[in-house]
Formats: sequence, structure tokens, C-alpha cells
Amino acid sequence: MEQKSLFSVISPIMVGPSSSHTAGAVRLGLMARNIYKNDFSKVKFILYNSFATTGFGHGTDKGLLAGLLGYTVDDSRIKNIFDLAQGIEYSYEYVEDISRHPNSVDIIIDDKMTVSGDSVGAGEIRINKINGFSVNIDGTYHTLLLMYKDKPGMISRVSDIIQKQKINIASLHCDRSAKGGNASMYVALDIPVGEDVVEKVREIPDVYFVTNIRKLK
Repeated sequence: MEQKSLFSVISPIMVGPSSSHTAGAVRLGLMARNIYKNDFSKVKFILYNSFATTGFGHGTDKGLLAGLLGYTVDDSRIKNIFDLAQGIEYSYEYVEDISRHPNSVDIIIDDKMTVSGDSVGAGEIRINKINGFSVNIDGTYHTLLLMYKDKPGMISRVSDIIQKQKINIASLHCDRSAKGGNASMYVALDIPVGEDVVEKVREIPDVYFVTNIRKLK
């Protein structure tokens, strides 16, 4: 029998009328912030299906922006987030696409990174693509994410760096555009790695992006 977390059973303490459309939106924004890491000045949100058609009344637009700016689901300032987003250029697009989850969004940050994810219910979320690479990140694990040029030995080099820190790997997944092309790897960890580990991974030849994603509370 599948076990559910207390979070998924009782729903989060939050600002807004809907755990899927409001709390889920905030957590999607928070996860995109955790992945991108850098300051940003421009963001575009593409909302799909139910997010697009009913999200406005539930504050989905505010929740996504608030999360990306670092606000948590129980922060009362979310309702005034448009007044607080000084210096940030933000826009929204609304799309119907039956191939996407009912509560789905693409978050395009500074025209450099696209984070795609779904709000799956009770405030829980899942990131399924980053810059076109398939992932499955739901915020329950600390995660090391890297992008690199596909070549033999990359998995062993990354896992060796992690294991030397005596950190257990919960799961590891790779994706690539083509043999020898661009590739991605995300490693779910029982405890977070330090920035020293991130730097060691960044020093591996042909690695061009690394980020240390802390799990969501």
C-alpha cells in the first residue's frame, strides 16, 4: 500500500484558496529558484490547462512569482506580490495542451533556463524537465544536478566524488540529446552535499552547469 506523507493528507498551511493552484504554484516557483540559484531580472510563466483557465482566481500567477522570489506558502505577502516584485519583468501566457498535466507550467528565467513542472495535488509538485532534459524532482530529496557533454565515465566520476564524502545516493538518472551531445544527470541524496563537492564536480572537463538543490520543507 502506498504511504502518503502527512503533508499530502492534511495539505499545507498556506495563503490562498487551493493547495494545487496556490500552494503548488508557490512550491514550483521555489523549486525553480533552487535550481537556477542566480539573481534574475526577467521571467515568463506559461500556464497550461487548469492552471491557465482557473488559476487566476486561485492566485496561481501570484504564487508562481512569489515562490520564484523566495516566499513560502504561508507568507501573507503573497497576495501583494506584484507590488513587491520591483525590478523584475514578469509575464504570463495561457495555453491549452492535452499532452500536459492539468496543472502544469513552464518557467523561463532570463531566457537562459526553462523549468517545467506540475502541481500534483495537496501542494505537492514535480519538476519533469529542465532545459528540455527529462528529470523527476519533487523536492523530497537533496539533489545534485549537472549538465555536460556526453562522454564515457561521467557517472563514475560524479558518484566517486559524492561517495568520498560518505553521502548515500538514493537514486541517479541521466538523459542526453544524442550520443556525444548535451546530457544531464541528477543525483538524489540522503543529505545535501557541500559547495566543495559542487566545485569538484564543476571542475570535471565538459561539465558546464552544476547546481545543488535543497529539498523543499
